[in-house]
Amino acid sequence: MNRRQKVELFEQIRREYEHGVGTIKGVARKFGVHRRMVRDAIASAVPPERKAAPREKPKLGPATGYIEEILQSDRKAPRKQRHTAHRIWVRLRREMPEVVVAESTVRRFVHTRKRELGLAGGGETFIPQSYRWGHEAQVDWYEAWAELGGERQKLFVFCMRSMASGGAFHRVYPHASQQAFLEAHELAFQHFGGVFAVLRFDNLKSAVQKILRGHQREETQRFIAFRSHCGFQSEFCTPGRGNEKGGVEEEGGHFRRNYLVPLPVARDLEHLNELLAASCQEDEGRTIAGRERTIGAGIAIERQYLRPLPAEGFDLAAVSFPKVNGSGCVPVLTNFYSAPLPPGTRVQAKVHAAYVEVWHEGQCVARHERCFERQQKRLNLQHYLDALSRKPGALAGSMPLEQCRAQGRWPESFDRFWAKLEQRHGKHEGTRAMVDVLLLGRAYGFERLRAVVEQALEMGVSDVAAIRYLLDFERLERRVPSAALELGWLERYERPQPTLHEYDSLLQPAEVIQ
Repeated sequence: MNRRQKVELFEQIRREYEHGVGTIKGVARKFGVHRRMVRDAIASAVPPERKAAPREKPKLGPATGYIEEILQSDRKAPRKQRHTAHRIWVRLRREMPEVVVAESTVRRFVHTRKRELGLAGGGETFIPQSYRWGHEAQVDWYEAWAELGGERQKLFVFCMRSMASGGAFHRVYPHASQQAFLEAHELAFQHFGGVFAVLRFDNLKSAVQKILRGHQREETQRFIAFRSHCGFQSEFCTPGRGNEKGGVEEEGGHFRRNYLVPLPVARDLEHLNELLAASCQEDEGRTIAGRERTIGAGIAIERQYLRPLPAEGFDLAAVSFPKVNGSGCVPVLTNFYSAPLPPGTRVQAKVHAAYVEVWHEGQCVARHERCFERQQKRLNLQHYLDALSRKPGALAGSMPLEQCRAQGRWPESFDRFWAKLEQRHGKHEGTRAMVDVLLLGRAYGFERLRAVVEQALEMGVSDVAAIRYLLDFERLERRVPSAALELGWLERYERPQPTLHEYDSLLQPAEVIQ
């Protein structure tokens, strides 16, 4: 008996009790129901809710422990990188194929357990909008965690989302700097195949220097130059009103839940960005609810309406002109980077999103990975070899050597060869000889020098001249073309062999002329 039939039965019971039999027992006998139901109908015209008895879950039961483990791990995960019910169901199908359970069943169970564990949160309501092809894109940063080289790190993800097609571009950086902000824009425009007419931003420090009344902003000088170079217009949201760029807010959450859960594992930032690019391409096969075509098909249509890319790239680097200090370092922002130049030399420092370059007389003399801490030194041992050739005693305890070891660029074979040099020439002269060996790496390359040092150790050789000979020997071998060793290449020098039969006449006795 459904709810409507029960309400109609209650109406008949109430009418019979008031205008018919008039007793509970008689009404129950006439309609064939229990007297308890008659009393319920007399008390209220609306049937009471039936208490649901707890039911067993034979299909979900084997998976409850697995789901509980995921939810417990989510309590330690970042708030915005926790599993959704759909994500749990997808992992359940992939990792436990023997458990066949409907997504709705998993969704109800996860919803209940999240409320019990305090993991459920409220959502935000966005008003749907309509957009023209190629007109508007929204830009934002969001935070994410990943394991890079076995270490868990907090990173910043740049996101640009097209509002017409729904396509998006994601790229990760160690810091949300202005150089990363501008570089990501150029890469995003290349990804979409053109420039949008309008970009909508939050009040990012990379673009906004000061918030004025209403929607007016005092923008940074470099952002104005970049906007003029690319030819787009900028609009900024009201502070604290994330719904004004709800498209990119929703895109960041969707991408984080579906492609950054569980935490991605990569070798380095470059590898992680390759994974993100593959995820963006995979997501283009999705069809957004309420739309007729896939995201990829929308991007293909939108490319026809985008503005063309600039003919030349924008100089993204922040430029300064510091001097090399007494430690052989160039002060850039709040850190120091080594350079192979004498102290007091004026150089040009270019700060990019992920690295720093030092230029002198039109040449890049040093390149370092950018440091986002304060008062730190990034040193390259190669930059100090000329000074160490005059002060070899400073090599063993030098900070450049320490950083070289920490970065894995000082092999164990170098220590063994260094020890042999010291044993043969003494500590001071042996260290000087080791510096001479390292100087050979400038001309021959570090990897080749490493291979030759290991070869010399196998041969039992411990001399700088031997290292130089082995390096030059391979270079001479490479100069001889392989064709020179083939007989066919020498055929053009073939000549007939000389004969001696004409000289036999000299052996006969000559006639004497009188």
